[in-house]
Amino acid sequence: MCAHVLVADDDRRQAEVVRRYLEADGHEAVVVHDGRQALEQARRLRPDLLVLDVMMPELDGLHVCRTLRAESEVLVLMLTARTGEDDLLLGLELGADDYLTKPYSPRELMARVRTLLRRARRPVEETGRAPRRVGRVTLDPGTRRVTVEGEPIECTRGEFAILAAMCEQPDRVFSRAQLLHHTRGIDRSSTERTIDVHVMNLRRKIETDPQRPVQLLTVYGVGYRLTAGGA
Repeated sequence: MCAHVLVADDDRRQAEVVRRYLEADGHEAVVVHDGRQALEQARRLRPDLLVLDVMMPELDGLHVCRTLRAESEVLVLMLTARTGEDDLLLGLELGADDYLTKPYSPRELMARVRTLLRRARRPVEETGRAPRRVGRVTLDPGTRRVTVEGEPIECTRGEFAILAAMCEQPDRVFSRAQLLHHTRGIDRSSTERTIDVHVMNLRRKIETDPQRPVQLLTVYGVGYRLTAGGA
């Protein structure tokens, strides 16, 4: 699958290496070196995937991700030299689809690119599958549409993946590791706390009172389950 990829990294040498690997894999790649250019080119080119460094001049990658996520569904693979877990999770909260911590190998980056692009094709493969309803929540796998009592809500890809897995098997208890596998697969930079962030965000969207959830429940010491909540 040939994809259009925008690479935004102020490390020109690293960006050039990434460009070469992408093109060798059959993709078209455009490189920019600051956040303002990343935002402008993403709006102009409408790429399939944005490889986005966090620390850049003009605008940082978090600002770019937040702005683009409000405007489009472009895939975002975030690159960060920050090793703090909170910094990594912030990128996911803003809507990034995956992240890599620096230093990384170009081969690992390409593996993530392939996984993201493959996952993005799933809505086409799922067209025609019946919507799933659990309590107040209805999820349509084909259109990737989620509604709560008929009102649409916006979900990131990670949030949608978790909700889709749980809607398929209501009342099943999922461990964090199992849900992590549904979102991105298990790899060295993923943490199970990532799931806690996604669940917290989902509760804000589907629960009447996120502090006292009745549908997306915590099973202490195990993980989470989705119930009809008495609806």
